[in-house]
Amino acid sequence: MREAANQYNGELLQFAYRRKSVNYEHKETFHSHLGVELLFIHQGKGTMIVDNVSYEIKPGMLCIFQPYQLHHLRLEYDDDQIFERSLAVFEPTVFEACFESFPSLHAFYKYVYLGKLTSPCLYGIEEQHKIGGIFQAMNERRASWSNDERFEEISLFLIELFRSLKPLWNKPEDHGAAFPARRKNHQVENILSWIEAHYMTPFRLDDLSKALHVSPYHLSHLFKEATGVSMTDYIAARRIHHAVRLLTTSDKSISLVAEEIGLTNSSYFCKLFKSMMGVTPHQYRKRWAGN
Repeated sequence: MREAANQYNGELLQFAYRRKSVNYEHKETFHSHLGVELLFIHQGKGTMIVDNVSYEIKPGMLCIFQPYQLHHLRLEYDDDQIFERSLAVFEPTVFEACFESFPSLHAFYKYVYLGKLTSPCLYGIEEQHKIGGIFQAMNERRASWSNDERFEEISLFLIELFRSLKPLWNKPEDHGAAFPARRKNHQVENILSWIEAHYMTPFRLDDLSKALHVSPYHLSHLFKEATGVSMTDYIAARRIHHAVRLLTTSDKSISLVAEEIGLTNSSYFCKLFKSMMGVTPHQYRKRWAGN
């Protein structure tokens, strides 16, 4: 399972309007960014796992993913289902000064990227809501930008978007609730919590089995059924996600990074990293430093 190598790369904004996936494209993805991602779902269904909690993917859903926040999407394409979304990814500190003239909005902006969100998701946003119109207007305007206008246009887009988002976020009834407390999802969240606490050490399925008092076979079957990926693939993605953060925010050696994510063999770490990210850890760090 490859983690989506769609990290923030120094551009002011990554933007898409009503991007569509069909025919089982991107059926299962691990995904994260070095900036903030705002994701608005127009069509689609499936499951999303964020911070060890499962959420239902459905139209009218808006998600906020904070920097480095790993999220797993499992999409369903039965009955010719289409996954259609609009998104914006940006580095929040670049635009923070633009919000400083608006104290209440600025406080909300900082909360979104620095605070502990009660949920990453809002539900029930109608297609006709102004948020959809803001994405549409942005899509129409950006084709005619000059380079000198780019920062100003993106800043105005973000101010307008956060201004529309703020009253929705302050209505608790619109916040995404996790799936109903079915026993299966409860156990999967226990597995995810255990993995989060232990992925930086060598993984042994027997240790997890003893901690949760569930047989190794049943744990593996349960996790794959609920998330669509094996525990081995999920742990690998979680480790590489952490490695990316260490490579881009520290000067630790490649071997030390490998140790810190639970891999004692640095050669294996380099091989795993390249299989997921397309480049070696050294090449990734060099590219990042050059941005």
